[in-house]
Amino acid sequence: MSRTRAAIILAAGQGTRMKSKTVKVLHPVGGRPMLDWAVALAGECGAADIVTVYGAHSPAVKDAAEALGTRTALQDPPKGTGHAVQAAREALAALSGDAIVLYADTPLITAGTVSRVFEALEAGASVAVLGFEPADPAAYGRLITNEVGDLDRIVEFKDANAAERAVGLVNSGVLAAPAELLFDLLGEVTNDNANGEYYLTDVVGLARIRGLRAAVVIADPDEVLGVNSRADLAAAEAAFQARMRRQMMADGVTLLAPETVFFAHDTQIARDVVIEPNVVFGPGVEIEEDAVIHAHSHIAGARIGRGAHAGPFARLRPGAELGAGSKVGNFVEIKKSQLAEGAKVSHLTYIGDASVGANANVGAGTITCNYDGYDKHRTVIGANAFIGSNTCLVAPVTVGEGAFTATGTIVTQDVPAAALCLARTPQTHKPGWAARFHAAKQARKSRKDSQT
Repeated sequence: MSRTRAAIILAAGQGTRMKSKTVKVLHPVGGRPMLDWAVALAGECGAADIVTVYGAHSPAVKDAAEALGTRTALQDPPKGTGHAVQAAREALAALSGDAIVLYADTPLITAGTVSRVFEALEAGASVAVLGFEPADPAAYGRLITNEVGDLDRIVEFKDANAAERAVGLVNSGVLAAPAELLFDLLGEVTNDNANGEYYLTDVVGLARIRGLRAAVVIADPDEVLGVNSRADLAAAEAAFQARMRRQMMADGVTLLAPETVFFAHDTQIARDVVIEPNVVFGPGVEIEEDAVIHAHSHIAGARIGRGAHAGPFARLRPGAELGAGSKVGNFVEIKKSQLAEGAKVSHLTYIGDASVGANANVGAGTITCNYDGYDKHRTVIGANAFIGSNTCLVAPVTVGEGAFTATGTIVTQDVPAAALCLARTPQTHKPGWAARFHAAKQARKSRKDSQT
């Protein structure tokens, strides 16, 4: 990379077709807001300066963009894509390198593709445009090339004639040029078109009039899926998930039913991990080699160690850490807790704000009672401890190393190491009580029946 790079992210659209109180570009794909995707892409491509253009209707975009470390520029009122890019002019006044225009509602473009756009400039083009060839060109702007394959002009669908509409190469919107040239050309753009807007695409024709060369870089259609509606959002999510599944399997992860497994943008899974059907990963998951995630589990913000098992029907919430060879079984929920190597929580249990020592065994129906209505409290279970079924651990409390709790115990005080904790009401019997109970109920039923 020989020239300084900057990115202009357009995020000022109204997004009315989303029919949502959430601004369009803050809707997530792969568990990550679309704006975040665009900012991350700009950074991955070497943009030293990033400016996000927002609209007056969406201060939330300004706040989100600045939280991500970008500068912001206001487009008000909206007058088209060319006008939106012009809004960033002052912020980039000192830039002497190349600028690329990205879109906050196009979350799946890869850094490799954007790098090819910049490379086209380095190879001698004055303007480089990212195009693609969809199965149905629909209402996209058409990229009209000349006899040597260079870009001659971009024609918006509404302004295209029949021959131009027959062209299958269409515009993604992504465009790069030296910043000084880009803003110079935009100064010549008019709004003499069907929409009365200032089109960014007009800079290609204006560059050609000056005898400058414009190039086209072709992308995979799945990369440039734009989101304008809930249906588009679902399509982008599906494309992202398909990409992640392919990548996971290529990296050595076994997916028994790939189409039923859903990943987040940052899911990290080592080779030889097995993922059974119907598993959902939220953000922040890391899984080490040889682990098995059994069917119907939901995992977010968790770390799973080498050879550990989770599920089926496990829920691992943020802060869950499973040590090597540990086991979390069916209908177990773990939150903000650590299971050391070899610990087992096999079924029907809630572990929250706790640490479970190496090789400890937690029986069915155990609950860490960690919340008093105001504050969370911590439970510590020592190594090799045995927690009997249906134990309630009222935090803050510690069960010592090698200690036992009897079935049905409510633990309210620390249990010494190697001790047995037994805290339940002694069992008593009332002879004949059941027979008298049934007789009384039957007599009552008979009286009611005789009265009807």
